[in-house]
Amino acid sequence: MILSHLRVWREQGWTPIDATSYAEAWQRYGGSVASHPQVVERLADLAGIAVRYLGWFEQGQLLAAMPTWGRHLALSKDVLKRQGKRGLFDLGNAEIILPVADEVQVNLRHRARYLSPLMDGRVKTLRAQAEGLALAREPEQYSKKFRYNQRREQRLLEEAGGVVRSMLELTAEEQAAVYAELFERRWGFAATGKAHLAEVFALLREFMTGSLIYLNDAPVAVQVLYRVVAPHWVSLEYINGGVDPQNREFSPGSVLSFINTQNAWAEARALGKPLRYSFGRADREYKDRWCNKVPVYQV
Repeated sequence: MILSHLRVWREQGWTPIDATSYAEAWQRYGGSVASHPQVVERLADLAGIAVRYLGWFEQGQLLAAMPTWGRHLALSKDVLKRQGKRGLFDLGNAEIILPVADEVQVNLRHRARYLSPLMDGRVKTLRAQAEGLALAREPEQYSKKFRYNQRREQRLLEEAGGVVRSMLELTAEEQAAVYAELFERRWGFAATGKAHLAEVFALLREFMTGSLIYLNDAPVAVQVLYRVVAPHWVSLEYINGGVDPQNREFSPGSVLSFINTQNAWAEARALGKPLRYSFGRADREYKDRWCNKVPVYQV
């Protein structure tokens, strides 16, 4: 009975909807990688946790929607942990943009972190989060010296035998093997969800983007990037990466960041849309080189 009352309070103003209605709201009002209908559906199915979709209606019109797992937004790390599925998949600290119309303000009482600054003004219940979010700068915001040095490093790497390949040239199994190995070399411990990487990469293949770098036919730098196109912007999440430390003199990780960010901006601009290229939580010094720190919110 108490749990029932809590759900009534939590969902006040919201109405259950189906997955199709949620997908229509996302396509109308936008969202991010972590709220994309297919990302939510496929990862929730992998976890075996049903999604409850909720909609906010005014005058019979669906103006906002969200996917939920109990008292949390769907794909929550806390829910995975509580159900004994911690680290099943990795979305990093992804920027959360829910499909909410410009002209509406909703009450959100489900637990969530890393809610986008785009939600400020559309969601009444936001609280500022201590951490900021790191969003990649536009190419013109880097100094001429910075861009010159990045191009020089790329040229030196290619002269030494470095080759840039698209991630989509590899199968999901090959992607998983490369990423797992380079992540462990870089950090000294296993990547989150290592046992399920190939399955997750296969499920999200249509959203995967970016490149990786080989040197002398061996992979030396890789980044896991997912990209979705919303009506008014492009959302791209840099989940994590790996680098072979033995090739540090060629700075393959930095070169790869330059290549991936430059290409992503070019693709977004070709679509005539701004790019929200998130490096996740603004918690490491290297992100300061590439990103602007922006506010982020929680409920």
